[in-house]
Formats: sequence, C-alpha cells, structure tokens
Amino acid sequence: MSNTKQLKAGVLLSYLTLALSNIIALVYTPFMLRLMGQSEYGLYSLVASVVAYLTILDFGFGNAIVRYTAKYRAESREEEQSSLFGMFLAMYIGIGIIALIAGICLYLNVDLLFQQSMTLEELSKSKVMVLLMVFNVVLTFPLSIFPSIIVAYEKFVFHKLVNLARILIQPCIMIPLLLMGYKAIGMVVLTTVLNLGTLLVYCWYCFGRLHIQITFKGFDRPLLKEVTIYSFYVFLTIIVDRAFWSTGQFILGMLSGTKDVAIYSLVVQLCNYYMAFSLAISGVFLPKMTQLVTEGRSMTEISDLFIKIGRIQYIVMAYILLGFILFGKVFISYWAGDGYEMVYPLTVLIMIPQTIPLIQNLGISVLQAQNRQSFRSFLNVTVALISVFVGYELTKYWGIIGCAISTAGALLLGHGVILNWYYMKKIRLDIMKFWKQVFQITVPMLLAGGVTAISIYYHPMDSVLIIILNILLYSFFCGCFLWLLACNDYEKSLLRSPIQRFSHHKIF
Repeated sequence: MSNTKQLKAGVLLSYLTLALSNIIALVYTPFMLRLMGQSEYGLYSLVASVVAYLTILDFGFGNAIVRYTAKYRAESREEEQSSLFGMFLAMYIGIGIIALIAGICLYLNVDLLFQQSMTLEELSKSKVMVLLMVFNVVLTFPLSIFPSIIVAYEKFVFHKLVNLARILIQPCIMIPLLLMGYKAIGMVVLTTVLNLGTLLVYCWYCFGRLHIQITFKGFDRPLLKEVTIYSFYVFLTIIVDRAFWSTGQFILGMLSGTKDVAIYSLVVQLCNYYMAFSLAISGVFLPKMTQLVTEGRSMTEISDLFIKIGRIQYIVMAYILLGFILFGKVFISYWAGDGYEMVYPLTVLIMIPQTIPLIQNLGISVLQAQNRQSFRSFLNVTVALISVFVGYELTKYWGIIGCAISTAGALLLGHGVILNWYYMKKIRLDIMKFWKQVFQITVPMLLAGGVTAISIYYHPMDSVLIIILNILLYSFFCGCFLWLLACNDYEKSLLRSPIQRFSHHKIF
C-alpha cells in the first residue's frame, strides 16, 4: 500500500477508533460500575491515576522518535537511524529503572498516603495493583519506541488496526471476568497483559517486517540537546494534563475515600468526551489557520477566521452543554445508577469554564506559528500547580465539591481571564468581537433551553419515550432559534450543502 493510501486509511481508522472507543466506553462503563461496585471502581481509578504520574517520565520523547526517524529515512541515513533507535532505547531503559525505583517508593508508602480514607482490605488491594501497574509502566518505556517507529515508517494501517483490536478485545474479556467475580485486580491484570501484548506485536512487526536495526554508539549530545528542546513543551503539556485530570482522584483518595474517587473519575470521563467533540471540529480547520499565520496574513484576517471557527465550535459545544444541563441528571441515573448523583452537578460545574478553551483552541496554532507557545505552556503549568494546592485545601473542608471548584476555577482563571488577555494585548486577536459573537449565539440557545425546560416541567422525564421527545424538542428549538436569530450566511450554507447534495441524488 502506498504512503498516500496508508495515510488516508490511517486517518479513517483514527476516526473509527475514536468513535468506537467512546461508544464502547459509554456502553461498557454501566456494566463495569454495577459489577465492580462503587468502592472497587474508585479503588481502581485511584491507583491508576496515581501510577499514571510515572508516565510523565516519557518526557515527550515518543514524538521526537517519530520526527527524527522520518527525517533520517527521507535522507537515507540508515546508520544514523539505527544509532538513534539505540540511543532512545538506552534512554528508555534508564527511565524504566527510575520508574521502578519511584514505583517501589510508592508501594512502600501506600499505607502512609491512604490510611486516613481506606480500609485495611482496600490498602492491601491497592498494594497489589500498584505493583502490577508499576510493572506495566516499567516494561512499557523501552517497548514504546516500536509504535513510534511504525508511525515514522508510515505504516498507519497496521498501527491503527492493532490498537483497534485491543479496544474491542478488552471489554469482551473483562465483562466475563467481572461476572466471574474478578474485580479491580482482575482489571489491572488484563490491562497489563493487553498492553504488553500489543507492544510485543509492534516489536515483532518492526524487526520481522520493517527489518529495523538497533545499534548503540553512545549519546549524540548535539542531537540529544535538540531532542530535549523539541520535547520540552510536549512534556509540559503532559504535566498539565496530569495535574488537571488526575490529581483530583489522588487528593480525594487521600482525604475522602474510594467512593468519592469513583464519582470524580466519571466526572473526568464525561469532561473528556466533551473535549473530544471540540477537537474533532478544530482538527479540520487547524491546517487553514496555520497556513494563514505562516503566510504572514493580517491579524484582521486571522481574527476573522478565529471568530468564524469559534462560532461553529460554540454552536456545537453550547448545544451539548445545555443539553447536558437539561438531560444530564436523568442520563447519569440510567447510565451510572445509584450512588453517582453528584456526578451531574460536578460535571456541569467543570464543563462551563472548560468550554472557553474548547472554543478557542485554534489560538494555539497562532501561538505556535508566532513562536509564543511558551507563554501558554508556562501559564498552564502555573495554573495547574495552583489548582493542586488550592484543591487540596478546599477538599479538606468541602470534600469532592471543593475538588471540582478548584479545577473549574483554574480553567476560568487560566483560559478565561489570563489567556484571553494575552490573545487580545499581545497577539492582537479581536477578543472583544469574539465574545460579542458568542453572546449572539448564547441568547437563542438560552431561549431554546428555556422552552425545553418548560416542557420538561409539564412533562416529567419518567419514561424513555418522554426523554427522547424532549431531546427532539430541544434540538428542534435550538435549530429554529439559531437559524432565525444567530446563524450567518456561512453557517447556514454548512447546513444547506449536505441537504442540497442529498436532494440531487435521485432515489429511483
């Protein structure tokens, strides 16, 4: 298969993998929650979030392997390529040893960290899971060069198919194991086996089909310096992600217990689904924004595109957010079951400020093209660290609500206030016009939500049929009010185009 066909098929498989992983998670999660129980699921989520901190030791080298392997292949520098693989393998073995030491320290301090909130049985299970997960992480580091090599060789189809197979296999094996009584520990064992099995398949493919060679000739210091600089901002992004979306479970595990961890894990999961919708939209328009900035177009033109795409993103995100506010409570009661009632208000609390960076994520490409991404990176790290310390204090007094408030407050401060100021004052994006446009869309959305809320008041959602009818009513009013009061010609054309194309195809 040619590289072009590999790329097209890879993109298609990427979207398929994303769709299937989200669908499977949505369907699989209710079974898992009910079969594991709240405490057991919370225990699993806690240990997973804690051990996940060891993965930051990757330092973003995976992206560097892809970049430099592709570069050496294009230049037919096979010897340098083999040395590159050897250097990264040696580095990853060293990182694996550091991870092992850190993991052992974590294992030895499980009692100290969680004795305040866990029973003796939970502490015992935690230790077993920590050992298994640390073992997984330690072996993952040296083996992780192989999927990066496969991507660099543009063998996207094989890479995505293996990943897709893993996504499909896990629930098919895990559900029977849960039915047989294997809970959190069984889940960790299966995850470890599947992860290492996947990486070994990648390893076989690299040696058996790509015929790569690995030689270690020492560390190339100039190259290592270049790689470190390249990977630094990726590393910062990883830290921020961990601080925002994993630290909450860790703090709750220390102060509140496994049940609160289970609740907060579902909040994070739903927020990640929400994020995926925005990234799917921005990914389509990202090349265009990068092109404009690279060509040195005026900031007026760049601002116009920023606002144009931001409006489309906001229409989609506002529809989802308001829909979740209206129907999220009943959805969670069906999806998660009893004991997860707090998931609804906490998710809404975080989703609202989370919307700001999700409708402005094209601004990242502007910062990158102007070589100003360092400000955003350091801002995110600073705000994330503040969130951790504030979150710990708030959780001591207000429990899980305080934990969510710290995350929501960090998002609002970092992205809603400081980054918007930077966009406006330093980048010269027309932020005031952006928010005026957002307000124009907000009004009809609130009208649609208000009308739907009245309908829900007079027709309580006590059956699946009424829920579906209310969702359809909400969608209808959103469409009508947006079309009449907010949508511009370009947005209307996006809706007309597929309808017109469909109408031109004759059925008979």
